[in-house]
Amino acid sequence: MREIVTIQVGDFANYIGSHFWNFQDELLGLVEEPHGDPIFKNSSLDMDVLYRAGETQQGLLTYSPRLISIGFKGSLGSLSSSGSLFDNISPYDTTDIVTWTGNVSRCVAEPHKKNLFLQSLCEEDQPKSALYANDPDKQKSSPHNQIQDKDQVECLESGVKFWTDFSKVQYHPRSLYELCGSWTDVQKFDNYGIGKDVLSAGLQIEEMSERLRFFVEECDHIQGIQFIIDDSGGFSSVAAEYLENIADEYANTPVLLYAARDPGAYSFPVSQKESITRVLHDAISFSRLSSLCKLMVPVGLPSLSRSKLSSVLHVDDQKLFHSSAVYAASIHSISIPFRMELPGPTATSAYVSGAVDVGEIIHILAGQARQNMVTILDTAMPAPSLTDEHSQGSIHRNLHPLTPEVEEDDDDLHAVESLIIHGALHSGHHRASVSQVKDSIHASYLGGSQKPMFAHLSIARCPLPIPLPFPSIFGSSVGPHGELSGNQSEGARSRGSLEIDSIPMAARLRSSKAVMPLIEKRLGNLRKYGTARGAPGAELLRSWGFAKDEIEDMGEFLSRLLMVFDSHRDTSSDSD
Repeated sequence: MREIVTIQVGDFANYIGSHFWNFQDELLGLVEEPHGDPIFKNSSLDMDVLYRAGETQQGLLTYSPRLISIGFKGSLGSLSSSGSLFDNISPYDTTDIVTWTGNVSRCVAEPHKKNLFLQSLCEEDQPKSALYANDPDKQKSSPHNQIQDKDQVECLESGVKFWTDFSKVQYHPRSLYELCGSWTDVQKFDNYGIGKDVLSAGLQIEEMSERLRFFVEECDHIQGIQFIIDDSGGFSSVAAEYLENIADEYANTPVLLYAARDPGAYSFPVSQKESITRVLHDAISFSRLSSLCKLMVPVGLPSLSRSKLSSVLHVDDQKLFHSSAVYAASIHSISIPFRMELPGPTATSAYVSGAVDVGEIIHILAGQARQNMVTILDTAMPAPSLTDEHSQGSIHRNLHPLTPEVEEDDDDLHAVESLIIHGALHSGHHRASVSQVKDSIHASYLGGSQKPMFAHLSIARCPLPIPLPFPSIFGSSVGPHGELSGNQSEGARSRGSLEIDSIPMAARLRSSKAVMPLIEKRLGNLRKYGTARGAPGAELLRSWGFAKDEIEDMGEFLSRLLMVFDSHRDTSSDSD
């Protein structure tokens, strides 16, 4: 077994994670569907890579994510911090303290009510009506269920307040951790120093490390840690402290880090002080996080509604529920090669090809001669058909970056990429075979004007399933199985899980000099506002606990990240 432990730190990271685990839950459910699509039943994806089997104290078998989620105090909504598997266990009565003889008063906050979607999940555990017990198809198509599904979708579109509001998954009691001293008002938890202050007040890092130890020690052979961090505020320093502990305790375990931020993080600063605080936070956060992982993938555009994806996706940038779904779908795609099932090292499969583990993908992207460990994430959502009217190469042309501040035109002769395509469509909207995808992509590389120095291709026939609590973000040109018609109707209602069953996806991790502007901006701001003579942010950095030599070391580290893109660097030894 080659297990992965997932860590989510921060509000937006948990929104992404909620969608990510909904995809996994949907895949598990489709395998059990008696009349389901065979492509899901034979996906050749090993879900044990991400999940752990166990049982409750009542002896009931469980299958829950191998996950640690860290968030604000009070950010779990109607979900208990002990998870959904142990909700029926009575909490310890803290008023029964034998060493205290004085009066005790109890203050209890009103619990958050479950929305219509969460109520329906609870009802699923109830016995089904005898009327439909022997006819699951009739039950699914009953008018009552259709209305109920429509109401659930509408309630999520208009009323998501917490990432747990749309989560289908049952969580282990050690998975959910609320950070003491933090609060749900994100605007007050908006810089690197605040996160450090919260952690300095107690033993919270030790508590989080103990939870990680629990999941790691039950693994047969952990292949890596998938780390998603909301890096736009104080949680970036929480993650950095956590990563330091991980580096000390699990030095040989590779960490794949997604540093995410939502569109709201790009709001215009209201003062010069806020502007300086923000750019220094970005520089410090980027430098610290990138130095503590093996591969860093910055994700989060200022606007998805104004990106190149807007031709097929209608994302409301004001809704974390919307934007996080796009990033979650892409991260899901990137994770597919890590759990492909192959019967042997030389065996082939009709359903998957190109299996790699976390360490191998890091070696492909960051272990070449250039050794660049800051990687660009591109996506095509949905991926176009292999035989669309635009001829060969359509998937490559439809890959658009989800990493901000990168160069549009990438003519890097030493670029390296890892491409995953799953659920691709062929002629007549039929799903393409593994060999058809290989032929199409190889032809695209041969005919392309910009060729990477090295490319790894992974293929799976299983598409991205669209679970019920997925936002309605697809344009009218997207069909039920993700086929693109090219006919975009003006004013048409966006489509979601009631109209779309699944979509083909393509995602790519790309090591390229196109990422240089992102690094250069952070290095320039660190020097201008932090280390230059009379720098206006020097005192702010001291208040965050950084000495001058520490800031200079961060600047040196960022400079070294840029040096790997030196065009005179000898890369010929690894070009083969």
